[in-house]
Amino acid sequence: MKYNSVFDIIGPVMIGPSSSHTAGAARIGKAAHSLFGRAPTWVKIHLYESFAKTYKGHGTDFALVGGLLGFDTDDTRMKDALKIAKERNMQIEFIEDSAAVNHPNTVRLKIGDVGDSLELVGVSIGGGKVEITELNGFELRLSGNHPAILIMHNDRFGAIASVTSVLAKHEVNIGHMEVNRKDVGKEALMVIEVDQNVDDDILRELEKAEHIIRIVKINS
Repeated sequence: MKYNSVFDIIGPVMIGPSSSHTAGAARIGKAAHSLFGRAPTWVKIHLYESFAKTYKGHGTDFALVGGLLGFDTDDTRMKDALKIAKERNMQIEFIEDSAAVNHPNTVRLKIGDVGDSLELVGVSIGGGKVEITELNGFELRLSGNHPAILIMHNDRFGAIASVTSVLAKHEVNIGHMEVNRKDVGKEALMVIEVDQNVDDDILRELEKAEHIIRIVKINS
């Protein structure tokens, strides 16, 4: 079976009562799992507005955790995700956050293990579709409709050119690209949507480009 992206509802069956609160939540959790590269050992889940009010009744809690465990949205283990996470000693904290957000179905995931951590904000926009709007403090807009490369780099002259020249050499076409930085000369984030999956050998070449810190890819 071919999957379009880590955000897609995989298969014909959607576990849970709500596409926004369950399938969308599972996609956000799975996106965090994919970006982190593995299941975390600790999780703090900040839920806002509608998510905060209904997360237990609509299955948002088990859907987010199931996604963080790497489960697809039609995985039969999804409804037992909280139990499975406990058996795997995943430490989970749900926080009903009253901070203002732009969308009622918003969640902030803070996840990690002994080696690393990650923080992202995801929004379930309806029909099981989601957007990732923040990653480790950087604003972005990632929907998963296309393969993408996320590149953390030092904000230095030539960093962007060093990446785009490698992609051009391998005839990888850029469909959309955005760059965000926290401050001049500090860390910055490139989000590049491309027209085809990027091979690992190209990623290894990109990692050698100037000022690159870390690269994560999302395949279609």
